[in-house]
Amino acid sequence: MINSIIFLVLLSFPSSLFTPSVVELCICSRIQADEMLLEWVAYSTTKNGLKLSADTLEQFKHEVTDSYSHFFVTTTCSITSLPAQCVGKPAFISTGPQKRALTTPEHPHSKRSTALLASPGLLLSPASFSPSATPSQKYSQRGGKGEVVVTFGAVQGTRWVGRRSAGAGVQLELLEGCEDSLRSSYKFMFQRLRDVRNVLTEKIEELGESLKSHFSIEEFSPVSLPAQVLGQVCCDSNGKLNAHSVLLEAGPEQGGHQVPVDLSELKEYSLFPGQVVVMEGMNTTGRKLMASKLYEGVPLPFYTPEIKMEMDEEPMNVLVACGPYTTSDTLTFDPLLDLISIIVRDRPDVCLLLGPFVDSKHEQIEVGLITPRSFILYCVLIRNCLCFLLSSVGCRLVFVPSQRDIHHHYIFPQPPFTLPNLSKDQVQRVTLVPDPCTLLIDGVTFGLTSTDILFHMGAEEISCGTGSDRFSRILKHILTQRSYYPLYPPVEEVNMDYEKFQSFGQMPLTPDVLIIPSELRYFVKDVVGCICVNPGRLTKGQVGGTYGRLLVQRSASSQDVKRVSPCLAAQVVKV
Repeated sequence: MINSIIFLVLLSFPSSLFTPSVVELCICSRIQADEMLLEWVAYSTTKNGLKLSADTLEQFKHEVTDSYSHFFVTTTCSITSLPAQCVGKPAFISTGPQKRALTTPEHPHSKRSTALLASPGLLLSPASFSPSATPSQKYSQRGGKGEVVVTFGAVQGTRWVGRRSAGAGVQLELLEGCEDSLRSSYKFMFQRLRDVRNVLTEKIEELGESLKSHFSIEEFSPVSLPAQVLGQVCCDSNGKLNAHSVLLEAGPEQGGHQVPVDLSELKEYSLFPGQVVVMEGMNTTGRKLMASKLYEGVPLPFYTPEIKMEMDEEPMNVLVACGPYTTSDTLTFDPLLDLISIIVRDRPDVCLLLGPFVDSKHEQIEVGLITPRSFILYCVLIRNCLCFLLSSVGCRLVFVPSQRDIHHHYIFPQPPFTLPNLSKDQVQRVTLVPDPCTLLIDGVTFGLTSTDILFHMGAEEISCGTGSDRFSRILKHILTQRSYYPLYPPVEEVNMDYEKFQSFGQMPLTPDVLIIPSELRYFVKDVVGCICVNPGRLTKGQVGGTYGRLLVQRSASSQDVKRVSPCLAAQVVKV
């Protein structure tokens, strides 16, 4: 497996790497060829992507390999004489299932062992790169490779390949434009409670205006009076919402009070904390609202181009995959390489790749079995795999970060990745976008988020008498609340910045296609005209997962013709 990775990295290096001087360097330093390659990757990364040349090779020899051989001569005896617990797991970030918390270890290392673990020689050692270089047996023995598990639309006789020239002529951009989109990192953890309150108040007022015009409501009343009341659903305690703990919190214009709600007279309802609704009912005592009717949100209109657009001659093939890209029992790249093989075979026009790419919930990262320098190597090798994908296929690549990416900012909304030192051709084919975002691809709008809002809302939503399935209800809530994360308060693992969320976390329109990956079961559904796709994750624990593919064709724009979904067909396939 490691040899496969090294092969991909070698593709980005010039032929001068294989010179007698390098062979001599390997012999003198007692380093194998693959280890020397990993050393160079780590060294060049710390030097901002240093290019390989005769001069840089000489610097590399003096700064790295000399100290490498010296380290093994001077420290081997001292390391072997230490107790086993002193040379065990290196200190690294410990990531729990919820918030990323830095905790004091039960058995702290001695100062002597800490100094050894911080030694540049040990951190540079390729042996510490991957604690588990053995491919996952469960993954390699999986069955059903290429099996289609979900089908949507007219797929009979469909060819799941890209256009003749993959990626050529595809117009891909952020719908809001670069100026109005989240483009770079920002300071967070500075928000005040009143700023959060202002954001929530604006949301109530904005959605209230749309409800008022859609349902022809003349005026909203305070929560203490019998009439139609606008407010936000919340829970009367810190526990899970249920039919007896529902509160309606009105906006400032309606008094800003909270009132308990009796739902017994409602024949059907579906509610979750943070949902903005209008309830009609009686409040004779001023202490409880007897709800008799519920007005839910209204979705935004779909995208309409400013200029008339003709129908595409050929449909566009879009592949969607969501991390993790390694199985939970190893850090090898088998699933990612299998995905690359699929992309090389099918040559889609656009590949939407969503994080996590370096998963903070990976077992070996959680317990600290990967050193900081090895972690850099790990990230660089993923980057080289993706660069190989660029050079071999030529499709358009879109990268969406995840809050589970341990190498990226832990905040929502999340700024895009940065990939320095890309060639001019690669820059034209790579699009780095924030989480969440709305893309415009050849006149078709795609809503993207890597945050598992389906799972989070599914744990909080309550319903009664609704005929639709739970997924359809939650998806409809997301679209009618016009937000990529309408749940309030958010779950503990989502670090929300509400000021940025107000600017970059709202839906500017109803997307034609909504990509919403989740731990829950994969699906493709048509909800209020929007094709919602959960492609699943590429790996599920120690076994393979799924990815999605779509055939999209822009229809001719006309005001007189009824809207037709541009998504002709979609499938979810086992990797």
